[in-house]
Amino acid sequence: MKILSINTHLTYPGWSEGKLNLAFMDLAKAFFVERGHQVAETFVERGYDPEEQVKKYAAADLVILQTPVNWFSAPWIYKKYVDEVFNVGLAKEVLLAGDGRTRPDPSRQYGTGGKMQGKKFMICATWNAPREAFDNPNGVLYAGKGTADLFLHITSNYKFTGYDILPDYGVFDIFKNPDIPRALEDYKRHLEKHCL
Repeated sequence: MKILSINTHLTYPGWSEGKLNLAFMDLAKAFFVERGHQVAETFVERGYDPEEQVKKYAAADLVILQTPVNWFSAPWIYKKYVDEVFNVGLAKEVLLAGDGRTRPDPSRQYGTGGKMQGKKFMICATWNAPREAFDNPNGVLYAGKGTADLFLHITSNYKFTGYDILPDYGVFDIFKNPDIPRALEDYKRHLEKHCL
């Protein structure tokens, strides 16, 4: 299996250096390499070539987005990355060929033009929010919504291009009540269960 691991961390000196996201990315890389799989990496903050990224997507069986959650989403550099990379993937008809609809066949649905069928996508995210804030119908902020609901704007891009969406993994309460060693062990179990 070939894995593409994408790190969207954006450095804020003295506040957010990216060490935690790198630790989870490194763990995933070691996990897959130890099992004989190939891992390609992209660090969005370091720069990228959109055409090379499209080739990485085409080659990968599994894409893992490693991201901090900044103001309820991935950092802004990730949106820029998606706009540039997925536009090249559309223009070259590698990731998708249109949105799926055709005039000759009006029964085809919007979002069925993807060429990445059989490939998988997963998010591993670091959150300041505590786990209890999600899937809680009495929660003030999310009103019962889970992390998958909050990531719909990200996972929709991948579903649109044909990926199967795997359950995301979250590392919660990283500033006020972190338990990083346990979270790293739990992440291994998550990868074993959902990615192999």
